[in-house]
Amino acid sequence: MRTVKSPFKFKGGVHPDYNKELARDKAIERMPVPAELVVSMSQHLGAPAKCVVKVGDFVTRGQLIGEKNGFISVCVRAPADGKVKAVEKRLGPAGGKADAVIFDTTAKEEGNGEPGTGNGEAGTAILPPLEWKSASREELLKRVEEAGICGMGGAGFPTNVKLNPPPGKRCEYLILNGAECEPYLTADFRLMLERADRIRVGVEIMRKILGGPAVRIAIEENKPEAIAAMEKAFADIEGNVEIVVLPVLYPQGSEKHQIFATVGRVVPEPPALPIDVGCVVENVGTVAAIADAVEKGEPLLERVTTVSGDAVAEPKNVLAPSGTKYSDLIAFCGGEKVPPAKLISGGTMMGFAVSTPEIATTKTTSGLLLLSSKRVFQYSSQACINCGRCVRACPMNLNAAEIAKAVESDDVKAAEDLHVMTCIECGACSFSCPAYRPITQFCRRAKNSIRARMAAEKAKAAAAAAK
Repeated sequence: MRTVKSPFKFKGGVHPDYNKELARDKAIERMPVPAELVVSMSQHLGAPAKCVVKVGDFVTRGQLIGEKNGFISVCVRAPADGKVKAVEKRLGPAGGKADAVIFDTTAKEEGNGEPGTGNGEAGTAILPPLEWKSASREELLKRVEEAGICGMGGAGFPTNVKLNPPPGKRCEYLILNGAECEPYLTADFRLMLERADRIRVGVEIMRKILGGPAVRIAIEENKPEAIAAMEKAFADIEGNVEIVVLPVLYPQGSEKHQIFATVGRVVPEPPALPIDVGCVVENVGTVAAIADAVEKGEPLLERVTTVSGDAVAEPKNVLAPSGTKYSDLIAFCGGEKVPPAKLISGGTMMGFAVSTPEIATTKTTSGLLLLSSKRVFQYSSQACINCGRCVRACPMNLNAAEIAKAVESDDVKAAEDLHVMTCIECGACSFSCPAYRPITQFCRRAKNSIRARMAAEKAKAAAAAAK
């Protein structure tokens, strides 16, 4: 194993204020299970899970409450003991509504008279532990699937699908994403400091599943402590393994840009995927979760979330059950120091402003930010001044200004012709715009319209074929 500096730099990118000092030195704290959990059936990319419990059921920690509902889907398990109070549509972090199971974790099991164990014995085996060195590839893939693991860096792609390339595709490079380039967020940084040994085990398991690819561990150079911790954990690992130190540049954590920064390969436009250039990228949190699922029999029931910002009393990195309401996270961090002007789920660049703290965490909730009026600026969007800053900032080489103008004119076809589907919604264009134009939102709007049209065309074609 060796440590090298990245020999490649992608075009574009920006340098926002990172503000990581608020939580970077705060060790991960386990939060007690709150009295109520709101567990969404849509915590991942693809089809929402199918709820298999009903109101009045008493469930135990780790029990299956949502079955995967298609090839691109992930199962959901109860993060704590509790009684089902309701199954209803609830608002999620990104703004959409999905079925959710609401648990009363203080309820007593009927006929038992004992309260639920809440977080029980966190870390206790729920699935039979596996000896990964002797387990087959198929057994390991099945374990990842039944543990409900999805990408924890943001997109939430089903991990068992990503680790099982289609016929004719081979993984040559397994890339660990430890960049964490989003402002304020330090959850992955603390995970690399405190659980580097579990990440090492996860890498060994994934290498076995993928057939022994080379490994590249990508970490930005502003995290020297994490680099040192990973160097120590991987010091005696065999095979082609490198820690690649990346320059500090947003969006360095983007999957496609990390592939270029570490191995110099370029992923073509959609529908091409990283595996088409021989790469699989996984967040360090996902890798640690795989280790726990295999060796300890622990499904993905909780995750580390950074609670930060100048309006929260005590910024922390909190290990909380999935389904924890933002209000409970805030209370665990001492409450509000001042009334927040904005509440953001995720980071300031790619996160979503939310209207209520009653929204709950999911498997992909990396951060919760409370920003005061000192950090939030009110502005009005103006006409494009054709300065080209968004074009220079775009890491995907798009003409963001022209895409925005097309969408503003309701010409989605023109936006599609300008390759808007390639946009990764990183926010670098909006960040750079002196006219304060919501360029990222224009791109998102166009992509949603295009996806809706494609889905309608697919349904129409299927109906015609069925006749």
